[in-house]
Amino acid sequence: MTSMTRRAFGALAAATMLTGVSAASAEPIKVGILSLVSHSPSIIAEGKGYFKEQGLDVEFVPFQAAQPMAVAIASGDVDFGVTAMTGGLISLAEKGAVKIIGGALQETPEIDGQKIIVSKAAFESGVTTPKQLAGKRFGITTAGSSFHYMANKIADKEGFARSAMQLVPLNAVPAVIASLKSGQIDAWSIVPNIAAGLTKGGEIHEIGKVSDYIDNYQVTTVFTSSDNVANNRKLVEQYLAALSKGIADYNAAFVDKTMAADDTKAIVGMIHKYVYSDRPIEAADPAIRAGAMRINQGARLNVGSVKDQLEWFKSEKLVPAEASMEKLVDTSFVETF
Repeated sequence: MTSMTRRAFGALAAATMLTGVSAASAEPIKVGILSLVSHSPSIIAEGKGYFKEQGLDVEFVPFQAAQPMAVAIASGDVDFGVTAMTGGLISLAEKGAVKIIGGALQETPEIDGQKIIVSKAAFESGVTTPKQLAGKRFGITTAGSSFHYMANKIADKEGFARSAMQLVPLNAVPAVIASLKSGQIDAWSIVPNIAAGLTKGGEIHEIGKVSDYIDNYQVTTVFTSSDNVANNRKLVEQYLAALSKGIADYNAAFVDKTMAADDTKAIVGMIHKYVYSDRPIEAADPAIRAGAMRINQGARLNVGSVKDQLEWFKSEKLVPAEASMEKLVDTSFVETF
């Protein structure tokens, strides 16, 4: 999509504002998602027509890890994404290719958050608290991923060297799960709904909480290309408006549980098309509902947490030493705290 196309669309949208936006006039956008419940707001926004209300026609592009999504957005193959900060994203931002424009999944004190879990073999060998992860194999998707960050923050607070924990990159979440189940890795940290499913059978054990090691962690962020920020501001605002309505529904359904039962059931059905779709809806339903963490209303962004993550990336020499918040974040679209 070119800037000219979107400016042309803006004029068309204004002309049709009073009569509604037809499918023919809707602006096509591509949104990157992972098959995780935390990506539900985008799915809800599409399922309930919130994107169409904003004059947008959404196509979801699936990914299995955060870093490839950042690359796709930088190249223009995908327009928007919601996922964890990575070294790749920061490096691309430093080159002027992408920008964080909002916040999504957030660790909050009142909500049960991400868990630290270990294999049955590790647990039975005495790894019953995070302090005992020194010398153990910790699964991550890629170097510079959120899993890498969480592992290092655990090491820092427990007082052992980061290098004492062997990080095992496995590229994708399903591969990490398989390796943990088979005992090829000893430990991992993950969102509560996935952790709950894994620990249910007794093969995997929970030994701690990420919130004990990272204060108010901004787990995922919303980002887009720098070109969109500079040249397609209206498009970014439309996307965020639709996403925010999806976030409100997600929190009402699964976090605050203020939504009517029938409406929540309908939302579960929407999510099931993309998350746990290999299971019957009856089996997927409780997994989708379980362990929901708050997603920041209006895509509010915790800039303090983003800065902490940026400094960690620098400390690990995973991004350029000169990488700055100014190049990484555009705070003009959402509230910050």
